[in-house]
Amino acid sequence: MTKNHTSAQFTAQPLRPNNAQSWAFVVLPHEVSAILARRGRITVLATINGYAFEALLEPDGKKSHWLRIDNSQLALSGAVIGMDALFEIKVVAKEPEPCVPDDFINALRASAQAYTTWQATTTIARLDWIHWVTSAKQQKTRNKRIDDACNMLASGKKRVCCFDSSGFYSKAFRAPQTED
Repeated sequence: MTKNHTSAQFTAQPLRPNNAQSWAFVVLPHEVSAILARRGRITVLATINGYAFEALLEPDGKKSHWLRIDNSQLALSGAVIGMDALFEIKVVAKEPEPCVPDDFINALRASAQAYTTWQATTTIARLDWIHWVTSAKQQKTRNKRIDDACNMLASGKKRVCCFDSSGFYSKAFRAPQTED
């Protein structure tokens, strides 16, 4: 497999994260994640045992990705926690427009210059901006990032600087921890 292929199959076991009963996850094998065009968030058409749904792969901080699976998706696919299931991922042809959190979009709209630049950025760049804002662990950090994002965008900057969207260098992202 080479980088930028658009699909891959693999077998893995869905896992249950700590303190979550309404969803499961699977970490993609490194060789599958390596074919993707980016280490950050990326939208795919995921298939589990033939059941297809659109999903956002998240970075795991180890140069791979993880996939969240809602209980309804798990049930419809016939997959069972801790048992092998057949997965396929296929990168979507066009990244869908991301959902912008209310606090962030309200701040962007409050600044005509920031909002104009926001509208002129690519979908992937907007995804990175949102990821940077929402990855803050504390509310005061999130608020500062929203202010900083608005200032940077108002100055014409279209990409968030110095943000490791893979989490590998900053260790900011990781797959969920499993139940014991």
